[in-house]
Amino acid sequence: MTDPLAEMVGVLAPGVPMSKVVSGSGSWRVDRLEQGNPFYCVVLEGSADLWVQGRPPITLQEGDFVLIPAAFAFTMSSAQDTDRNEETRWTITMLEGETRHGDPHGTADVRLLIGHFVFGSPDRNLLVSLLPQLLHIRGEQRLSMLVRLITDEARTDRPAREMILARLLEVLLVEALRSAAAEAAPQGIVRGLADPRLALAIRRLHQDPARPWTVEQMAKEAALSRSAFFNRFRQKVGVAPMDYLTSWRMALARNLLRSGQAGLQEIAERVGYGSASAFSTAFTRLVGVPPSRFAEQAAVNRLSAAAA
Repeated sequence: MTDPLAEMVGVLAPGVPMSKVVSGSGSWRVDRLEQGNPFYCVVLEGSADLWVQGRPPITLQEGDFVLIPAAFAFTMSSAQDTDRNEETRWTITMLEGETRHGDPHGTADVRLLIGHFVFGSPDRNLLVSLLPQLLHIRGEQRLSMLVRLITDEARTDRPAREMILARLLEVLLVEALRSAAAEAAPQGIVRGLADPRLALAIRRLHQDPARPWTVEQMAKEAALSRSAFFNRFRQKVGVAPMDYLTSWRMALARNLLRSGQAGLQEIAERVGYGSASAFSTAFTRLVGVPPSRFAEQAAVNRLSAAAA
């Protein structure tokens, strides 16, 4: 059976180019204003507070995992920071094997493994919009096992440490995305797949994206009325059903265009458009450039990569 989440993660092509251990002692605070980078945090020990723009604060605990697929402005600080010692609050010190925030001489109150995922797909903006804006996982046994492996690896200096960490973090990403319970999951594809009725329709969309779908047909797959399906889909996934289908079709189309192994008419038919012109109009509207130009640039990139 088609697995929409696996397909989506596969198209995203996640990688972990950078991770580092960060510790905090005493009063400390970090403000991050940049947006767009997928940020993750694993709490190795201790606790800390996290504020993500537009959301209530979270007190992170040992074993927690946080993923922000397209990082909004956020703040991390010492848990229940009340003394507000300005002398050390903004101090950053490079210690052996970790970056220290706060008192460089004190005992660490928290240790975190933090970093950024990168999504290799040019469709990352389309696909990330279908993921939860914030994912906070706690108390999942399988996730805890992965966190323990990552913690052990992060604290050693064994050969291939960075490669092993990168692979473990990629697995952690997939496990975190599928660990959220139906009602607890934030709005996005994860919550949609946790709904048994919506999951039936979403799997059928991924299994046969070329079918000339209507909302009525999707609702029939979910055994719901048209209005109930539309409202439920929009509430849980965060976009209208046809918008979701169009985004996924364009992601598939861009993969086919990048491969250079199919012409416009064939691609149009494989992603649900009756003609190359209809496909070109939809692609240009959503992606911003005509598919022919996208394919030309992809060919140039392939040649450059081959010559490198």
